[in-house]
Amino acid sequence: MTARTVKKITRPGRDTVSREFTFARDMIPTLNGSGAGFVEAYRARAWEAAQNLPLPHTALEAWRRTDLRGLEVGAFVLPGNGTTVNPAPVPVELLQPLVGDTHGGQIVLKPGGSEIELLPSLAARGLIFTDYETAERQHPEILQKILGYAVDASANKLSALTATFARRGVVLYVPRNLEVELPLHSVLWAAGEGLAHFSHILIYLEDGASVTYVHEAASPDGGAQTLHAGIIEGYVGANANLRFVELQSLGDNVWNFMHERIRVARDGNVDWMIGALGTRLTKTFSDLDLDGEGAHARMSGFFFTDGNQHLDQDTQQNHHAPHTTSDLLFKGALRGHSRSVWQGMIYVAPRAQKTDGYQANRNLILEPTARADSIPGLEILADDVRCTHGATVGKIDPEHLFYLLSRGIPKSEAERLIVEGFFAPIMDRILFEGVRDRFFQAIQRKLN
Repeated sequence: MTARTVKKITRPGRDTVSREFTFARDMIPTLNGSGAGFVEAYRARAWEAAQNLPLPHTALEAWRRTDLRGLEVGAFVLPGNGTTVNPAPVPVELLQPLVGDTHGGQIVLKPGGSEIELLPSLAARGLIFTDYETAERQHPEILQKILGYAVDASANKLSALTATFARRGVVLYVPRNLEVELPLHSVLWAAGEGLAHFSHILIYLEDGASVTYVHEAASPDGGAQTLHAGIIEGYVGANANLRFVELQSLGDNVWNFMHERIRVARDGNVDWMIGALGTRLTKTFSDLDLDGEGAHARMSGFFFTDGNQHLDQDTQQNHHAPHTTSDLLFKGALRGHSRSVWQGMIYVAPRAQKTDGYQANRNLILEPTARADSIPGLEILADDVRCTHGATVGKIDPEHLFYLLSRGIPKSEAERLIVEGFFAPIMDRILFEGVRDRFFQAIQRKLN
């Protein structure tokens, strides 16, 4: 399989940021003779790229609305590199099943190590669900299938540093025709102040496989500025089915950067739900590549910002084969002085006839000091397609609010009902009651 990098348009400009991270070559993780030399080569290439790339800046089109001058790049240290980490414990509620009544497996990633659980019956059927460090030692053949296949580590300095230093992460491999009925769950607990957390999630479904996987990234609020940068790479084989839920509730001191891409083969299916609730600043690149004829993907996004939060989401639906379909809906509400940016692109390759692509972004401004930017886009190089897009930014309809108030409903309760109604189309896409409950709880906390 050959990776295909989708070219992004950039604006010319000179980087004026001279600050540098303090990471050094001797901090790069080594494998201690595990035999997976290609992983060390991958990290070495990423390190060289990181040295030659500037910190992203607003002269670049993809970063034009996200200013990193407040990022204290020289202050971050890696967990375990001469630092003493005594993180807060993982909240019990994060470990509870969000899908069904029990987990088929659960991985908890903490600064001090990992905790791994997997039902023996699933392991006996060839399912691999383990942490990244263990996979380096025990399953290099699986890493070789997916590492670097979906995400270009040299996309920018932050992705290159992630590829270089990520030691915490998850590797999920589902063998051919294996249908995993119980959901799998992982939690990245990015506690600690002034740390640089790097993570790498790898998902590989062989032909005919099926699985539901929930990944959460979370940390406490408050404290010194903290960094999280992650990569998520996924491959869904022919006739395979991936249901992937990605939740982010990192603390209000965290600057978060994500580069994620899922590639889908012939007649494969992806249902990808993204929920973003936390951080001081977040910039994500979330891409779907429909590489095989008949591939189908749905991406649903939920976000709620307040205070001074800044959330910048960049999505791409790349149709590389004929008879492929994609459906994207992102909805968000904003309070305080928060700002959201959504920039989406549907790309249709010249041979991808009979493509059906849709994207929409809806934003609800709850206070006049909040701001939402919505920028949909199409790049169509085929002539027999159906592609549509739309975006809206609006406030609470005063007539709707007046109607509820006239029925004796208190204003705070009326606003909550309107906000929940606004999010209803997203909630209807969520098949899992636990995930819906988590989102509704987040709405209540933000409104309070």
